[in-house]
Amino acid sequence: MKQFNFFTGLISLSLFFLVSCDGGKGRSIMTPTATGSAYEVLVVADHEDFKNGAYDALYEVLTDDIFGLPQSEAFFKVSRTEVADFSRTLRYCRNIIIIKIDDKMFTQPKFKYSRDVYASPQIVMTIQAPDVDQFKEYIEKNGSVILDFFDKVEINREIVLLKEKHHPVVAEKVKSMFGCEIYVPSDMRRMKTAKDFFWATTDNGDKDMNFVIYSYPYTDANTFTPEYFFEKRDSVMKRNIPGPREGQYMITSRPFVRVTDEVVRKGYAQIARGLWEMENYDMGGPFVSVSRVDEKNQRVIVVEGFVYAPGDLKKVLMRRIEPALYTLKLPDEIDAEIFNYFIDEVTINPESDSETTE
Repeated sequence: MKQFNFFTGLISLSLFFLVSCDGGKGRSIMTPTATGSAYEVLVVADHEDFKNGAYDALYEVLTDDIFGLPQSEAFFKVSRTEVADFSRTLRYCRNIIIIKIDDKMFTQPKFKYSRDVYASPQIVMTIQAPDVDQFKEYIEKNGSVILDFFDKVEINREIVLLKEKHHPVVAEKVKSMFGCEIYVPSDMRRMKTAKDFFWATTDNGDKDMNFVIYSYPYTDANTFTPEYFFEKRDSVMKRNIPGPREGQYMITSRPFVRVTDEVVRKGYAQIARGLWEMENYDMGGPFVSVSRVDEKNQRVIVVEGFVYAPGDLKKVLMRRIEPALYTLKLPDEIDAEIFNYFIDEVTINPESDSETTE
């Protein structure tokens, strides 16, 4: 993956200000708005750490391919700067990772983070180790944790935007049909309803983003096997998302799908991500679905986002629709006095104020 110089384009950015979320922990009340796009990260390190393999080990993790996309697409867009060049402007980047390798300061490798150190919303993660070999070994073992941490941070940032701006008609349809609430991107233009099924699409032709919600009775724990998921999804999509001609309909590309058991809203969720295709037609793309149990009505609610963008990269569209799936409020959650829309982030050691890099 190609790198780019983070200085370019940032120097001329004007700064907007908002109230800091740090609760008055010794920082200015007014904090600059963070710069950069989602899933961009700036790596800060000493000159020698760009040459001894430490940065290369981290870069390999950060630019790993995203699972479930038909093309090779890197998880992060990575920029780099030396500690000596870590200027005031660069400190406003939304995601910063600082490499610290020093055998006099550290006895073991670990990572920690702080929020909104120089700007908001911002994460500044420090990865420290006593020597290069331990640093590289630590990165190799914990690379997935780092990616998962930042992924959930970015999803929660997108949820903030969805709460502020979402499609009101889709929200009304979902509420009336399923008794649930959800925030879906406002780009949706066309909708289709059927029995226990709703589909909204941007209908952009070559760069199409789609949202689907459907339900079915919850019988027992076997409902959440991968095989049951495949059969249920294929039957629902065959009925409701046909191709241009008879005998053409959406199916799941089963060898390229990963089904996992997760926790969402402190309850069980089955998450599937991978590829879909159209039976007997040259058409396909990525999807992600979240299945949860509506205990109040003894049914399973499935929300899904899928993308069709032939010839184009898909990760930007997928990263816009996936956060919407986690805003789902089941019927028994709608009446809750306190409801947290955000997904739980990966637990790592937050820095204390005394440790924060200034």
